[in-house]
Amino acid sequence: MSPILRLALAGVVLVATASPTAAQLDPDGFRADEFQYGPGNDLAEGETAVIWNPAKRKLLDGGPLLGGTIRSTDPRTYCAMANAGYDFLWVEMQHEAISWEQVARMWRTCPGQAVPGVRVPYANEREIQQATDMGALVVVVPTIDTVEEAQEAIDWTYFPPLGRRSNGGGQGPGELWNDAPGGYRQTWNDNVVLILMIETLEGVENARAIAQLPGVTGLFAASGDLGNFSGYRQGDPEYEAIISEVATAAREAGIHLCGPLRWADRPGFDCFQAGTEGANIRRGAQAEIEGAVEQFDDRGESAGDAEGADVRALVANLTAECGTIVYEADCLASVNNAAAGAAALPEAQRGELLAALRQIAADNPSVAERISEIVTGAGLFLEP
Repeated sequence: MSPILRLALAGVVLVATASPTAAQLDPDGFRADEFQYGPGNDLAEGETAVIWNPAKRKLLDGGPLLGGTIRSTDPRTYCAMANAGYDFLWVEMQHEAISWEQVARMWRTCPGQAVPGVRVPYANEREIQQATDMGALVVVVPTIDTVEEAQEAIDWTYFPPLGRRSNGGGQGPGELWNDAPGGYRQTWNDNVVLILMIETLEGVENARAIAQLPGVTGLFAASGDLGNFSGYRQGDPEYEAIISEVATAAREAGIHLCGPLRWADRPGFDCFQAGTEGANIRRGAQAEIEGAVEQFDDRGESAGDAEGADVRALVANLTAECGTIVYEADCLASVNNAAAGAAALPEAQRGELLAALRQIAADNPSVAERISEIVTGAGLFLEP
């Protein structure tokens, strides 16, 4: 090849290489924040995203969204909860020693009526992406204090351009939701439910700004930890002012307000965390036993057993919620329930119930004063 021809061809290559594109026009180099996102993951022209996540649909329809709490790793127990009527199941990854493999196995074994949900330990790429890749459709992130932490939760929950979730596969998109109408990747951002928990005074201070971030589905007013971090309890004016601030933040942003199920009568709340599988097993067993005792009593053979049924149920509930306190608010709710039910008991059973309350107060000094206040408010006396 002649030198002239070689030079000519080189010129063609140089011209082709130097041919500018829109991304190369900036003489200072590529700018990600100025890049125009492409259509590769969009729905076909004229199509809108189908809401195939029943939990998201429930919220859009006005709720209430009810989530049961899972603390065990037994797939059979999970299946029972998944088919009990909850909208989603909140697997407890923050306060339990559960592995993602165990969670994935439960979700894969029993899809159930309730969609998979989880409370991750914190706003972290690994935790949130493992949750979503394994199949979670509801993601709850605790202890959000700042706008920056909230944005990190959004980043790892949502695909681009809203977030930064990596398209890594997993049993969620690959098995559980691979037939999502319109495509999993294309419709994920419209279907995921992201709930951020406000649990600290810093979180309350920043709640209004946090609630305004695109991608936040709802704020959860953490009943127990707002008491833990503030030093006040439900019913105290200071505590109620904190809850009111979180509620205002959600209302002004037009997003959902979540809390414990016992707050279902509070205005503005439309999504709730319900009881654990352990509490449900206990309540179901109590109902079954009480029903059997009533039937036996109808035969006229054992009135004594029926008379003790109510106090046994109250004491069993106290023992379950307060024997080892997981959620202080749940323990105090069971104390309230016991104190309210004491008035209807015969004197001997009332004494048995008060003895149980005294023992719980003695075993748990941190809540002893509150237990005494609740009992005294019901017209009873904790002191023997």
